[in-house]
Amino acid sequence: MDTHDESPPCPDDIEGLRAFALNLVAERARLIAQNDRLRHLLRKAQHARFGKKSEQLGKLPVDQLNLTLEDLEQAAAKDEAVAEKKTKTPRAKRQPNRGALPAHLPRIHETITPHDTSCPCCKAPMHMIGETTAQRLDVIPAQFRVIVTHRPKFACRTCAGTLVEAPAPEHLIRSGIPTEAMVAYVLVAKYGWHLPLYRQARMLLAQGLKLDRSTLAFWVGYAAAELLPLYERLRTLLLASPKLAVDETPVPVLDPGRGRTKTGYFWTMARDDRPWCGSDPPAVVYTYAPGRGGEYGRRLLETYRGIVQCDGYAAYKSLSPNRIVLAFCWAHLRRRFFDIAKDGNAPIASEALTRIAALYAIEAEIRGMPAEERRAVRNERSAPLVHALRAWLETQLSRVSTKSTIAQAIRYGLNHWGGLIGFLDDGRIELDTNIVERSMKPQALTRKNALFAGHDDGAESWAILASLIETAKLHELDPQAYLADVLSKLVNLWPNDRLDELMPWAWAVARNANKLAA
Repeated sequence: MDTHDESPPCPDDIEGLRAFALNLVAERARLIAQNDRLRHLLRKAQHARFGKKSEQLGKLPVDQLNLTLEDLEQAAAKDEAVAEKKTKTPRAKRQPNRGALPAHLPRIHETITPHDTSCPCCKAPMHMIGETTAQRLDVIPAQFRVIVTHRPKFACRTCAGTLVEAPAPEHLIRSGIPTEAMVAYVLVAKYGWHLPLYRQARMLLAQGLKLDRSTLAFWVGYAAAELLPLYERLRTLLLASPKLAVDETPVPVLDPGRGRTKTGYFWTMARDDRPWCGSDPPAVVYTYAPGRGGEYGRRLLETYRGIVQCDGYAAYKSLSPNRIVLAFCWAHLRRRFFDIAKDGNAPIASEALTRIAALYAIEAEIRGMPAEERRAVRNERSAPLVHALRAWLETQLSRVSTKSTIAQAIRYGLNHWGGLIGFLDDGRIELDTNIVERSMKPQALTRKNALFAGHDDGAESWAILASLIETAKLHELDPQAYLADVLSKLVNLWPNDRLDELMPWAWAVARNANKLAA
């Protein structure tokens, strides 16, 4: 164990000790003031955004908490930097690099030697006995380059008319300027990182590349057409899953005939079997439809047999019970009580949140266990809580006004009770549809930045590309590297009966195997 003490040495003389003590007192006062300021900022941010309560029973949602902490950490760093500039002395050494720098990053070594390596006493040459090393993370901004392909032509001096030349490789944009990697860069920037094409065009112009938005849109359309078979295969694989989480989210689409936008929908299917040790890899598929009516939900799942976990929207309730088992979402029920409790003075809603939180606490303990083990634990520990909750809800419903908001929330739970308690008898069912709700957040960001899709076909292309990009993200892949490689393979006539090898999870396995072989 390293017992090296980074604190400054304690002086031996009286005056030195006095100055040392005064410095310690000043430092203690500074830290106390800084901590008080940070606590004040945190309380202020929490109160302004969430009021007296939160859906997570006094805890900030993770995303909002991270945003708040970012600002507080920035404020602390600023105070520290200002203090360093005033005192001209660095603060005590902080813990180095929160997380090691990845081994796969290239290392650029630089050596800084003293100006004079002769002994300052006798002027004899000194020899090296060791070195101090430090690693810092650096970046090279996105670098664009031009690939110049040469195909030499060969002719025979004896045989007239004989000419040999290597065939030109296939490209996504024939006779066009972008490589598949360049197209993938545009796709991921738009549908992975939510940068509209007009913003990308401006960013490219800053690099001296004059490419207008319509050119980028042309590339996107060609890519969507090329990736369509892979997307359709992904959707087929998802529809063969034993359990899916399903939801829908609005997508504004330009309606040229009326000169305004109309509302289309992304019907989203997501699969994540990791919480119960299932063998199917996680994936998400978006399907565009011009409406939210029940016919679109039935069309989406017309061939599906299995468990559909969803909210209480009527479109899902019209699905065939002979093929589909509906499991409803506890988060949607919890949200109704939270909306009532967030302003305070709502004892029934607060009690409901506490009871539901107890179910989630059990789920946190059994996440990652096999389905049968999860079912056993739920029957032993969760079932009594669920049955007690129902009895309590029925009692509270008899005590409140039938037209009150709390009565509506209670009736929502009781009316969907059969689907809410399905998780007790099937360890594959989650308590909520959070996997699909998380999958819809990136599309909400793209929608916010792009405002609307320009056409129904544009929304369909959006669904195709977003499905592959977000599934790649679920497997912690670089979506740009994935799409660049897949596009290159597809344009060079990759066989349709081997599309499964291009699925993100299979692509990741093959890539890792190639790295090990190298």
